[in-house]
Amino acid sequence: MNDFERHKIITDVLRDTPFASVRDLQDRLGVSPATIRRDIDKLHELGKAKKVYGGISAFEVGPRLSARPYDENRDIAVEAKRAIAEKAASLVRDGDSVIVHAGSTCYQLGVLLARRNLRVYTNSMPLAAYLGEHGSCHLSLAGGELYREPGIIHNPSSGSPDFFASRFFLGTQGISAQGLLESHPLLVKAIGELSACADEIVLLADSRKFSIQPRNLVLPLSRVGTIVTDDGLSDQDAKMLEDAGITIVVAQVGSGN
Repeated sequence: MNDFERHKIITDVLRDTPFASVRDLQDRLGVSPATIRRDIDKLHELGKAKKVYGGISAFEVGPRLSARPYDENRDIAVEAKRAIAEKAASLVRDGDSVIVHAGSTCYQLGVLLARRNLRVYTNSMPLAAYLGEHGSCHLSLAGGELYREPGIIHNPSSGSPDFFASRFFLGTQGISAQGLLESHPLLVKAIGELSACADEIVLLADSRKFSIQPRNLVLPLSRVGTIVTDDGLSDQDAKMLEDAGITIVVAQVGSGN
């Protein structure tokens, strides 16, 4: 398979999904990671896609940019997610009450908080299962029905839960100057309800998220107090966050925190 054929396959993949990791493309094309990275560099140089941490992202903005299933998303940019979770855990003090939303980066945070002296509220089915088996924190769960995608427990008729926290930790599918973006309407509703239950909203988002633009606005940037991201954050995106008054915490990936 020559360069042209690989590049066409990669751009075809990006028509159906907003992001493809190096590992995704290596499995699909049967070539080395070094070859995939060269292909990504070339497509970025040609303006056909955008090189981002851990892989490549589509430039296209529109409703086709749907969320990956949780089981797929949890295996993308794992090193960055763990580094972000460690930084986020350092913001939590013993005795705090916190809300930890669904999502793969928030799951990594929940694992780190599992045995601390905390009150934790979550609507994440995978995190609730982990904390129930391995945790010693005081655990409160969302009530309602289980939605296997996007992996949350939610009661559409209940409104905001009777729980108040110092911080609400959440992830997002995408970030723009408008705010946090999601493609799943249920997440828009669930996040809106939980955002009324905390003193501060802390966003956990690796730098890929700035190149993904789903169609639904969840929260404006002005609602976010702090973002914990990785060292792939661009100067342009950092300025956008600073202009919105958001405190930026950067996790160093691959070299400790």
